[in-house]
Amino acid sequence: MGRKKAALSGQLADMDLRLLRVFKTVVEAGGFTAAEIQLNLANSTISNYISDLEKRLDMRLCERGRAGFSVTEQGQVVYSATLELLTAMDQFRNTINRSHNRILGDLHLGFAEHMLGAHNSCLVEALDRFSEIAPDVRVQISTMSSDEVTTAVLDNRVDIGITVITHQYPELENLKLFDEEMLLYCATGHPLYQQDTANFSTEQLQDYRFVESPRLMPGREAHPDMRLWNKQAKAHHQEARATLILSGHYLGILPRHLVSRWGLEDQLQPLFKETYGYTNTFTAFWRKKHSNQLVIEAFTECLNSALKV
Repeated sequence: MGRKKAALSGQLADMDLRLLRVFKTVVEAGGFTAAEIQLNLANSTISNYISDLEKRLDMRLCERGRAGFSVTEQGQVVYSATLELLTAMDQFRNTINRSHNRILGDLHLGFAEHMLGAHNSCLVEALDRFSEIAPDVRVQISTMSSDEVTTAVLDNRVDIGITVITHQYPELENLKLFDEEMLLYCATGHPLYQQDTANFSTEQLQDYRFVESPRLMPGREAHPDMRLWNKQAKAHHQEARATLILSGHYLGILPRHLVSRWGLEDQLQPLFKETYGYTNTFTAFWRKKHSNQLVIEAFTECLNSALKV
């Protein structure tokens, strides 16, 4: 009887690592199409990479087709082994970096949308400082919804997240960055626009339609009255929410500094500032135990320094 051929023999080449990283991203994204933006690759290229990896390992890693994307049992084994391999490589690099007093590797930041506002000077300053002390580190910034940022950090898809977190996670370290003022707005064309609401009952707001935002979701409301509002539209991204409010048919919550920056102060009017206005606190957060600890520590130190300026 002949011996069964080993699925993987010899040394792992750079291309093997590249294919494994592509596979990891596809699994975490939930499919080829969902991974296109993260990888900056066309669907056909991703498909070719996965096919090459399957041939290299002599395994069927995932099913793709009309039935959708799914990872096979062998694919799950390879995914778990890939996480172990990449973690070990990061730990090795960190050890060598410390011995040479040099920082190498990657830093992946996950930002909530519209971070380039009036309050982000600490982020710009931190990136400036970090680029000076760690010029060899490759920096990637991904923009996503607030909830997606938190999930991405917890799933180890990004190293550091910056957004508003609604509760504390014991496995995360965090650093407060800045606050933003959130107000309830109506637009020109809405019945409440430029109306005297001094004697207006807050219960009467229930007669109007609202756009749901993250803080208007059940259990997250900033004020008890918000639970009774008629949320007939949903837009968790700021620009989409502003578009609905500007139609004149909806009330909704927006950051005050964005309304100003977009030049919409003549078209959007805040309502009941003292009652329904609230403050969002933006926080940087990262896992307490992370294979990329050296890079994370370097950037968070830069953030700390920027906050003191």
